[in-house]
Amino acid sequence: MKIDLAAVEESARDLYIRALKVLPPDIKDGIADLVRHETVPTAQRVLGAMMTNISVAEDQNNLLCQDTGIPIYKVLIGSGVEVDGHALKQAIRKGCERATREHPLRSSVVHPLTRKNEHSSCGIEIPAISIDFTDSPDVLRIMMIPKGSGSENNSFLKMAIPAEGIDAIKKFTIDCVLAAGGKTCPPTIVGVGIGGTSELCVALAKRASTRPLGTHCADPDGAALEQQLSAAVNQLGVGPQGLGGDSTAFAVHIELAATHITMNPVAVNMQCHSARRASATFTPAGVTYGF
Repeated sequence: MKIDLAAVEESARDLYIRALKVLPPDIKDGIADLVRHETVPTAQRVLGAMMTNISVAEDQNNLLCQDTGIPIYKVLIGSGVEVDGHALKQAIRKGCERATREHPLRSSVVHPLTRKNEHSSCGIEIPAISIDFTDSPDVLRIMMIPKGSGSENNSFLKMAIPAEGIDAIKKFTIDCVLAAGGKTCPPTIVGVGIGGTSELCVALAKRASTRPLGTHCADPDGAALEQQLSAAVNQLGVGPQGLGGDSTAFAVHIELAATHITMNPVAVNMQCHSARRASATFTPAGVTYGF
């Protein structure tokens, strides 16, 4: 299957706009579930306001949040797919630029030293584009994630000592959630990366925080730790927007990688309650959009 790069550009544009306006169904269901179980009146009202914001944004075709975030595109290429990798990345970048210039989106991307804003949501190495591969035939999938600074600013890495064991992972995760408080616009998805190298560990945490609700770590020990940490985090009392309550996080998600015998990296990356994402899947039948 040969990929039409013009279609990739158009999809990259549309995905950015779609992700900023339409919240995935699993996140909507997640908020509704938190409302049903929340016992603190203030937290109930805050969650209700979040649900109203979601409805208004969709009804009025408006943005869920003023922060258009750092644009992230994840590409999954199946077997039998023919595409020029460099041209693919250029098409995605052009689509990202078009979304910002053709639609009333605030560009949140600036040069890290001069702070100059090109008003394109693009810059050096941005949008962040990652490419991976699958053995699924004749499919190319692009996921777009606009990651807001409120959640992204609360990113943490610890090079834990193996002798500290799992307790070090638990303590670090809890400490990070407490340190973030209401700055992440909770309820959050708390992504935890464990193992690998320092950079891989942080990437795993990001992957975990942007995973759909209801999914679980593929490793059984990791999945068990997810359950333990999810319960622990929601006993902290941070609550929606940091104003107190039972609903500090939708869930804790974990992704693992093998690591060196003398180290055990652990990273935390959080996603705010407006956990935005959108996807496009290219097959011989055409392009379909989803989350």
